[in-house]
Amino acid sequence: MSDQPSGANSRPETPLPSEDAAGSDGALKAGDAGKSGAAVPPEDAVRSASGAGHDTASDAPGGEGTAAQVPGQEGTAAQESVRAAAAVPPQNTGPYVPVVPAYLQAPPPPADPWRRRAQEQKPSALSRLRPSVPPPVRAATLWAVLATALLSALLLGDGLGPNLLMVAAPAALAAFFAAQAAGRRLRPWTAVWAVGGLALLAVPALRDAGWPTFLAVVSALALGSLALHGSRTWPGVLLGSAGLFTSVAAGLRWGWRGVRDRADDSGGRVRTAVRSAVVALVLLVVFGALFASADAAFADLLGSLTPDVSVGDSPWRLFLFVLGLAGALATAYSAAAPVRWDSITVRPGPARSRVEWALPLIVLNLLFAAFITLQLAVLLGGYDKVLDETGLTPAAYARQGFWQLLWATVLTLLVIALALRWAPRSGPRDRTLVRGVLGVLCVLTLVVVASALRRMDLYVDAFGLTRLRISVAAVELWLGVVLVLILAAGVFGAKLLARAVAVSAAAGVLAFGLISPDGLIAEQSVQRYRSDKTIDVLYLRDLSADAVPALDTLPEPLRSCALERIQRDLETSDTPWYASSWGEARARDILKNHAAEGRGSECYELGGHDSEREGYEDEDSYDPY
Repeated sequence: MSDQPSGANSRPETPLPSEDAAGSDGALKAGDAGKSGAAVPPEDAVRSASGAGHDTASDAPGGEGTAAQVPGQEGTAAQESVRAAAAVPPQNTGPYVPVVPAYLQAPPPPADPWRRRAQEQKPSALSRLRPSVPPPVRAATLWAVLATALLSALLLGDGLGPNLLMVAAPAALAAFFAAQAAGRRLRPWTAVWAVGGLALLAVPALRDAGWPTFLAVVSALALGSLALHGSRTWPGVLLGSAGLFTSVAAGLRWGWRGVRDRADDSGGRVRTAVRSAVVALVLLVVFGALFASADAAFADLLGSLTPDVSVGDSPWRLFLFVLGLAGALATAYSAAAPVRWDSITVRPGPARSRVEWALPLIVLNLLFAAFITLQLAVLLGGYDKVLDETGLTPAAYARQGFWQLLWATVLTLLVIALALRWAPRSGPRDRTLVRGVLGVLCVLTLVVVASALRRMDLYVDAFGLTRLRISVAAVELWLGVVLVLILAAGVFGAKLLARAVAVSAAAGVLAFGLISPDGLIAEQSVQRYRSDKTIDVLYLRDLSADAVPALDTLPEPLRSCALERIQRDLETSDTPWYASSWGEARARDILKNHAAEGRGSECYELGGHDSEREGYEDEDSYDPY
């Protein structure tokens, strides 16, 4: 067995040949090495090639003058080739490294798909609309957010009333602190939206009816969102009124980062604050319980001031806490980094030619003019003749036309919007044409609005006022205000049109809640009864406590029949002061001084015997309001 190691590294190194051996006859030729099958070292191969070349050069005819025949320099070229080959490092030398099979080699680490997806993901449209990054949340903002969440959990579970203003106050402070940290300043329109939103939240504190309260709360949220985002264009006003909801998730992450950073940097201050709060709470509970047991008057005062929290409604309170926390953080985040909804631009459509654009609108104006001419003829003396020819009663004639005129007003506004999109705009003449045609259409539509309101007046005089009728009449009146604003924009410019329409809507909702719709329905019903007309007691008894002052003036037994159910609802309700409205408190005082008497089945025989109303009910019994 040989002592030499096996493998590629067992080959011995060949010593560098001397100059005398370069041209010796005993050199191994390339052909002989190939026949023997042995590995030929690089230097041997060079020597063989040199020798072969030397012999070939000497035997070839005409080979005189070649390098191989220069005297005294035979083998010089071969020696240089050998030295160049020796300068190359020897191959397959060094320590033995075993070859690992492929199936035993560790696979390369896989690429991170999440990182690749994050790199390839394009920024969302919302992130492009929110270019600014909010600064770190301040301690004052966090405390205001916490106060909002606690007040939401403690106060909102019993109903809506002044508690909405109590909850909105710390939320507004959180937004103020966040905006101040971001360097935002209070602008005039921001103040308008903010004041309008707070004014709308006063409606639940004044009125007991649920439907004006719902409209006021939704409108207050819309105005608050506009105050935070500062929108002024049509896309900005429409999307900015609901833009607060786009900041909920980002606001929660922003608040959590602020709490985590402050907990890491505060050392023992957080634990000190928690201990102080716990000690203060224990002292309030212990001494408050002692004083309440010592004096009944103090116990009543303490019970009326503190919220009634039980274990059974803990999930509901927890939900309100989370809702208040998320809402306050979203408000503060929007104030610090608002979404620029005004960046969304709606390009106008392709301009049409004058004839193509104006011809349909002129035909529509002629149709409106013909209808209005007929309406004027009816109002000036042909009313009875029209009723005789149609066979309709005044109430049925009014009811038949109001809804059609309401839809005509809505569709006219849509036609105006589309006409402005495709209007010709190549020069001053085109602008004059657009203003003239659309201005005439707006004026004619205003007459249609007046006709619809007149029909509703006839309808209410025959059937009485209800929630549905007063609602649709208010909508028709607001559409007329929008038409007036469009006319003003055509004269003075449309820069403020979007915000003016939003202000008119908010003002309409506020006025609708302040006039007390239920109280107005009750007053109109009482006046109709005093004019020798019937009264629908079965409908009036379902109104809210806002109707009690007007219904209290009815004679007996109508008064007791109208107030019996309202009085029972107030007696069974244990609503705390912060969830009670002024209308409910006033109704309690009235019924406390002069309670309604129980009439039983006698109430079903009173009122509601108007023949026209009975015919209306047979024709269309669905009237939820």
